[in-house]
Amino acid sequence: MGKVVNRRDFLRTSIRAGTAISLPVSVWADNYPSDIVSMPALQLSQAIREKKVSCLEVMQAYLAQITRYNPIYNAIVSIPSEQELLEQAKYADADLAGGNYRGWMHGMPHAVKDLQPVAGLRHTSGSPMFADRIADQDSELSASLRAAGVIFIGKTNVPEFGLGSQSYNPIFGSTGSAWNPKLTAGGSSGGAASALGTHMLPVADGSDFMGSLRNPGAFNNVIGFRPTVNTVNPVTENQSEPRPLSTAGPMGRNTADTIALLNTIASNPIEAEFSALDLSSSRLAWMGNLDGYLAMEPGIVDLCEKSLKLLSDAGANVEATTPRFNFSDLWLCFTTLRHGGRTSLRPYWDDSETRDMLKPELAWEIQEGIKITDADMTAANQLRQAWYVELNRLFNQYDFLVWPTAQVFPYSKKTPWPVQIDGREMDTYHRWMEVVIYGSLGGLPVVNVPVGFDAANRPMGMQVIGRFGEDKKVLELALAYEEVTNHLDIRPKLISAV
Repeated sequence: MGKVVNRRDFLRTSIRAGTAISLPVSVWADNYPSDIVSMPALQLSQAIREKKVSCLEVMQAYLAQITRYNPIYNAIVSIPSEQELLEQAKYADADLAGGNYRGWMHGMPHAVKDLQPVAGLRHTSGSPMFADRIADQDSELSASLRAAGVIFIGKTNVPEFGLGSQSYNPIFGSTGSAWNPKLTAGGSSGGAASALGTHMLPVADGSDFMGSLRNPGAFNNVIGFRPTVNTVNPVTENQSEPRPLSTAGPMGRNTADTIALLNTIASNPIEAEFSALDLSSSRLAWMGNLDGYLAMEPGIVDLCEKSLKLLSDAGANVEATTPRFNFSDLWLCFTTLRHGGRTSLRPYWDDSETRDMLKPELAWEIQEGIKITDADMTAANQLRQAWYVELNRLFNQYDFLVWPTAQVFPYSKKTPWPVQIDGREMDTYHRWMEVVIYGSLGGLPVVNVPVGFDAANRPMGMQVIGRFGEDKKVLELALAYEEVTNHLDIRPKLISAV
């Protein structure tokens, strides 16, 4: 076995939709990591296709990693029997030997977020109401992954119904950050991000309403990408309809893997080659803490600005600015739309048999939703339209808008949510994630990129936001960012259960 392919050389190669990347012939030969689970997903894909490693060997390696670390980090849940998974891997090898190549994820282990059904697997949504539910069919996202060749090895842990940026629930418990299992992995795609950071999965899917792909990405030092809302999830063609606030999306150990997964799950794949953006022609607007409006734990802004300095030194134009908007109005707009969208959960509150099974934060959201009137929704949508106008003004001056990804570093997973940030009280269970609403309200493409670690070795990231529909440009900026930073090269010291 040889050394791992240099990551920067790997990322400099061109990326195509679907299989996403082609490597120089000289890179290959026998230059594989001694540890299969250390391979980037695209490298693993090519190794399987060229029969340098078997699907059985890959499955054995990942099951060993899961056995060793999952009891500590609690990222993957509802895992089928080892015998069943090894048999599926053998079938994948037999298919490959017979010329039946399923797709770029042929024989690769994958666990979907436990908000997505997979036929035959437990589908709890983190709720005790569905603790024993078994899905009878795949969701569209799961079907796309199956068509690409994956072997489903379980689900990734989530908070109850995906609500909250802390992945804990009464069925499976809390998920720990790859960097410290005593701290939260974030949420709601916390299990996905932790599984990536601990190398228990090659890539991971998630979803994002209020930072659920971005915050876990930051808390686990991986890439989390929230696409433009019509990229993965099919939406109405009527432009007068409000843009959805939520979307599914990909996570990866690097941007190239993230792009490959995006094009696997997208209803509108990006049919184009990707290459690192020319930073000398890039204009970035740094928003920071919005001139003190957002409470930030000390050290977050500093880490972001150090990474922005690296971009600036590489030729990017980075300028501090602040949107022309009343940010309290935006918070009112977002929470009105969020609460107003909880009507589908009201039956669980109205039913006395299920009401007591709801966690307090969910019960509160439903009750707040009951109060929302049509007039409230109309006013909120008017504010949102005004925000679109301001976003367009900003994008006429800048290519990207940049905020920190979170307002706090990873905190104790025994704490449901931060009640205070740097001496300022948080008045709701989700106020501490206010920094993510600006991209969500716009339905915009947003990538979390890592910015490093504080003195306690807690990871952090920043959001890079692009214009509506410019997913490719945002991801190409992330490729360029990887070329001038080394944050993704740094690995956590994992704690073994065996």
